[in-house]
Amino acid sequence: MGVADLGLPVDVPSTALFTDHYELTMLQAALKGGTAGRRSVFEVFTRRLPDGRRYGVVGGTGRVLDAVENFRFDADVLAFLRERRVVDEPTLEWLADYRFGGDIWGYPEGEVYFPGSPIMRVEGSFGECVLLETVILSILNHDSAIAAAASRMASAAGGRPLIEMGARRTHELAAVAASRAAYLGGFTSTSDLAAGFRYNIPTVGTSAHAFTLLHDRERDAFQAQVDSLGRDTTLLVDTYDVTEAVRTAVEIAGPELGSVRIDSGDLLLVAHRVRQQLDELGARDTKIIVTSDLDEYAIASLAAAPVDAYGVGTQLVTGSGHPTASMVYKLVARAETGDAGAPLVPVAKKSTGGKTSVGGRKWAARRLDAHGVAEAEVVGTGPVPDRLAGRQLLVELVKGGEVVAREPLDAARDRHATARANLPLSATQLSRGEPVLPTEYVHTGSGS
Repeated sequence: MGVADLGLPVDVPSTALFTDHYELTMLQAALKGGTAGRRSVFEVFTRRLPDGRRYGVVGGTGRVLDAVENFRFDADVLAFLRERRVVDEPTLEWLADYRFGGDIWGYPEGEVYFPGSPIMRVEGSFGECVLLETVILSILNHDSAIAAAASRMASAAGGRPLIEMGARRTHELAAVAASRAAYLGGFTSTSDLAAGFRYNIPTVGTSAHAFTLLHDRERDAFQAQVDSLGRDTTLLVDTYDVTEAVRTAVEIAGPELGSVRIDSGDLLLVAHRVRQQLDELGARDTKIIVTSDLDEYAIASLAAAPVDAYGVGTQLVTGSGHPTASMVYKLVARAETGDAGAPLVPVAKKSTGGKTSVGGRKWAARRLDAHGVAEAEVVGTGPVPDRLAGRQLLVELVKGGEVVAREPLDAARDRHATARANLPLSATQLSRGEPVLPTEYVHTGSGS
């Protein structure tokens, strides 16, 4: 068993209860009305990107596949539903045998997306597909928001390492998912051991201010840390006086001192002063790590500073101001009858307030310009035009209820780096602007 197969404890026995009450009452009504077995197509998409963002990042696909596999109504879950009278006995009997047996297609994890992109397509009977709405959205909305923030921070860092250290700023299990999404988006390590255990992400960490305050003198704290962890450790130098701390750190560890960490003050000014001091003391290879409520804008402002790595917490795990990707899960096509061969008909919500949707089973492709740079996200129904056949974005994730596209997290991480690099240069600008690619809708025939 690999680390990717190891789970973390949760307070419910399966993912089946990571859902909303009305999913089950819709199922009950559909079963009674004879429509639960109709072939249906649901799609996940977002109508808009968060204000000012140029692109989105697909995060959480691997976790969705795990959740679908573990969506089971065991005896304890059924007993809970029966006790609360959530649904009737015929529905409970149907749920007891529930196994998703349909197909799921989607943008591969790490790919970028835009408004209207069919990020995930779930096909099967209405009954089996409708139950997955909440758990799929909860994973994709959270992980995609974190991955997008991480991607922006990685762009701003310009290749310098980023450490995810936000576990103490969010729910303990959300912290693990956030660390995974951050690594996908370009972070290099995490402080969260549970994330390292679950997803094999490199973990790092040395000491906090409490360790320095424990000792009578800062020198004693530094000496203890070097004696225990070696000269290449990272010493935290802003508990008292930074200049004195740097001098003491080099006296104790010598020029072999690995790093110093700065966690407060004017980071731009302090980093320059510390770099100069380290060089004068002969510690030219000692690196500087900065932390302290960083976001992508703060990281970008330090681009000219002698900083070697960044540690980011609160702003990362909260999506840097946008904690959700605002994705929705909508029925876009369904059969007119329950017959297996009944053709699909497009369906769409029509309402005011910007909550309309586009009906039909969709495909997506990314059109490139003459230089190989992406220039448009093309979303369509019907046959895929020959000119776009080799640029299709959706891949098969689940076939007949079986996962067929599980992959290492590093594969998704590498995919994202490639996808971001293939976007126009303006994609990495932090200034407010429209999505870097327009979404074009085409209809080439039947959407079934």
